[in-house]
Amino acid sequence: MERIKVKIINDSSHPLPAYETHSSAGMDVRAKLDAPITLKPLERALIPTGLRIQLPQGYECQVRPRSGLALKHGISLVNTPGTIDADYRGEIGIIVINLSNEPYTITDGERIAQLVVKEYVHVAWEPVERLDETVRGDGAFGHTGVN
Repeated sequence: MERIKVKIINDSSHPLPAYETHSSAGMDVRAKLDAPITLKPLERALIPTGLRIQLPQGYECQVRPRSGLALKHGISLVNTPGTIDADYRGEIGIIVINLSNEPYTITDGERIAQLVVKEYVHVAWEPVERLDETVRGDGAFGHTGVN
């Protein structure tokens, strides 16, 4: 498994994002709060982490929901996956939403999301008059049937 070095500033008292198991793709990231924040049903908030990173060129950091929070409490992220670009140097903030019917309180140090660092490529658009034919063609949403 390839490893890359990513510079990080941690202005919180919490551990750095970490893989919970050897084969985990995402690293859990924690909330940095002065006081707990309670989200009412369908309410969202920007949760600070105290983290700033410097990714190598050609990499992004995706911010994804934690499945346990989603299943047990209906807590997710509004823009998932969120993207942290290689040239962004500000604090990582997590836009959390409560999709449940009950209020949910986020506390300082709680694991609220996961970060996945991915390599990417840039596209060079090539304008053409037509595209190669495929079996699917222009079949869109639901084109393969109900089941």
